[in-house]
Amino acid sequence: MATLGLSAADREAVEAFRRDVVEPSMTSLVILDFWAEWCGPCKALSPVLEKVASEYAPKGVVLAKINVDENRAIAAQFRVQSIPTVYAVFQGQIVADLTPARTERELKSYLDQILAQIPLKGGGEPAQDVAPLIAMGEEVLEAGDAERALSIFSQISELAPEDPAVISGHARALLAAGRGEEADALIAAVPADRAKDPAIVRAAAAIALAREARPVDDLDGLSQRVAANPDDHEARFELAGGLMASGDRDGAADALLEIIRRDRAWNDGAARERLLKLFDAVGLADPWVSAQRRRLSAILFS
Repeated sequence: MATLGLSAADREAVEAFRRDVVEPSMTSLVILDFWAEWCGPCKALSPVLEKVASEYAPKGVVLAKINVDENRAIAAQFRVQSIPTVYAVFQGQIVADLTPARTERELKSYLDQILAQIPLKGGGEPAQDVAPLIAMGEEVLEAGDAERALSIFSQISELAPEDPAVISGHARALLAAGRGEEADALIAAVPADRAKDPAIVRAAAAIALAREARPVDDLDGLSQRVAANPDDHEARFELAGGLMASGDRDGAADALLEIIRRDRAWNDGAARERLLKLFDAVGLADPWVSAQRRRLSAILFS
């Protein structure tokens, strides 16, 4: 953690952080709790963290608490925007976001998953099976917290930089955070022999859709235009893009399927091509995609 340009008090806080968090994390899993005296939820969560940390101490877990009012530089480095924010830190790196865990049972579940993946004895490198951490990042991304998801995937990328699922999650988090060029560059750097991995295809499709599906200022007006002339496929296609950009994938799929139903060859099959791209972006294993594929098949083979 850089100290250049910090005040004497902030430099002291950084040194304390290294002593109390970074150094212990070399051999232990540190639960890092960002809190404040005025924060009611923080006070409610604190006994849970303390109890679980005490129970898990024999397994190599320790608790460190950072008062954000007294350690603004530390909180800024970790991009803490709301509290309580709770991370799991191992060997100086965030390996998981524990903030969603608000009960003893939930916190223990997170810790059990993490402890199964990292070597707390021997000081070796973190294990490369990061599936539980990826799942955690995907959950945060799906919930719409782009910045937190980006923080999680950035840290996982240090553990498994070549894992397609990690690259995909990192790219999609960058995209959700409004950093499309960085997402594009990340996927463009993937070697050709891994470019067809489903996870990479998913991220590439999401980037392509973000580039193609532009926000529409007047969705209602466009909807009325389509209602007045159902065969105005250009307007319906634009409506699908606007709905997609606003996060309404159901509405976007409905619009694209309707174009296909009315004229599947319109604009060289542009509606079907965009719909398939949407399927890739959501993920082909997603139940929503399976349901929409059945609708598409019913239209194509009716």
